[in-house]
Amino acid sequence: MKIVLLNPPHPAIGSRMPKEHLPPLGLLSIGGPLIDAGHEVVLLDADYSNMPIKQIVRNLCELAPDVLLMGHSGSTSAQPIIDEIAIRTRVFIPRVQIVIGGVYPTYHYQKILLSNRSIDFIVRGEGEQVITDLIHCLQNENDLTKVAGIAFRSGEKIITTKAAAILHDLDDYRIGWELMEGYHYTYWGKRKAVVIQFSRGCPYPCNYCGQSLFWKKWRNRDPQKLADEMEMLHKDYGIEVFNFADENPSTNKREWKKFLEALIAKNLNLCLVGSIRADNIVRDANHLHLYKEAGFERFLLGIENYDEAVLEKIQKAGSKSKDREAIQLLRKHGILSMATYVVGFGEERSRDFYNSLKQLLRYDPDQIQMLYVTPHHWTPYFHEVKDKKIIQTDQRKWDYKHQIMETANLKPWKVILYVKLIEVIMQMRPKAIKRWLFHPDRKLRKAMFWYNNIGKRVWVFELWQFFFRTTFSKQKITVGEYWKTK
Repeated sequence: MKIVLLNPPHPAIGSRMPKEHLPPLGLLSIGGPLIDAGHEVVLLDADYSNMPIKQIVRNLCELAPDVLLMGHSGSTSAQPIIDEIAIRTRVFIPRVQIVIGGVYPTYHYQKILLSNRSIDFIVRGEGEQVITDLIHCLQNENDLTKVAGIAFRSGEKIITTKAAAILHDLDDYRIGWELMEGYHYTYWGKRKAVVIQFSRGCPYPCNYCGQSLFWKKWRNRDPQKLADEMEMLHKDYGIEVFNFADENPSTNKREWKKFLEALIAKNLNLCLVGSIRADNIVRDANHLHLYKEAGFERFLLGIENYDEAVLEKIQKAGSKSKDREAIQLLRKHGILSMATYVVGFGEERSRDFYNSLKQLLRYDPDQIQMLYVTPHHWTPYFHEVKDKKIIQTDQRKWDYKHQIMETANLKPWKVILYVKLIEVIMQMRPKAIKRWLFHPDRKLRKAMFWYNNIGKRVWVFELWQFFFRTTFSKQKITVGEYWKTK
């Protein structure tokens, strides 16, 4: 069968502002098994060029696929765009089978299928085995109810098959890297780059995050096989930068150390960036030199909040002392730290933003990223805030970079001004300026310049968008009421 993998265009700041793009790992991960099963597979990355929907439909008409598969890493905020593409595509290619997948569709499959009759199937959970089985079933006109992990319509009824088994061996299916050809994916300052994963899942119970629920169980790839794959990508595709998409790659200390050693042995001179838990950095203090030798230049650390009571409430399972120690350890080993800080967990007042700034200054990270809590329906956090009012009903803005919930003590304009002020102080304080001007590691100086240049554009854009483009809902609806309609 002829299959098109479509990465839809996305309005998120992360897609539009950097002017650099990474390949859609999720689509490539299902592309490999489909190619190996003998299907003709094409990647249409409409996010790469912010392709208009009319042009997407024209391209699809030219490609004339039997099956259109759509997915996006930001699946909640991407769903309205996916819905529109499906409806318009159906008009011009009536016979095409349209399949979507991702976190949001996995949990909202019933409402999606009831509200959008242009979408035929939804893959629930991990897609490699499920999509291979579904395409085989469609090709041979077999019984769809025998395919585990899907949802579809039968007349007016929504059929859900049994849940698919999770992939215990992440190396059972290969990633279709060859589908990247024709796209010049870059990151970290126009350097050829890909997204990669050492593991899936997270064993920690943070109640605002749905990763542990979606992936079910933490699993890792074979350390040597991943190192071999990265060597292939470096030599055959010229990849220099690897962005790890793991929620927490170092969960298994022994396996993670094996991977670092396997990669170091190849002496590839790569740049690695990713996310990690602060307490795991502290745990690995005695062999952090391996992180640097392997090529890690920056880690994102989920700091989230200054208040221990809030951290306990959201089940972060971390501590302020370890957060600070992790940043110091990374700096000692020549690795940049980016602290993410989330606004909206409590009923913040002005003094809370002041305390947040003081705590961030004590942490002294190299970079920060300010986010807004987003109450996704499938997370335990939703049940805690389902009666809170929301101010943003445009689902395309549920992307952690826009205010969603009403703040009882502060107007939204005050919240964003506090957030932007904290960002300016943190990035323009003398310590920060000294680091990005005089850091002894030239590569890290370049990385900080690159990030700061993007940050300046994002800072101005977010303020402009908030004051001149953002419309807040005048309806006083709750989080729970909102998701009943989705």
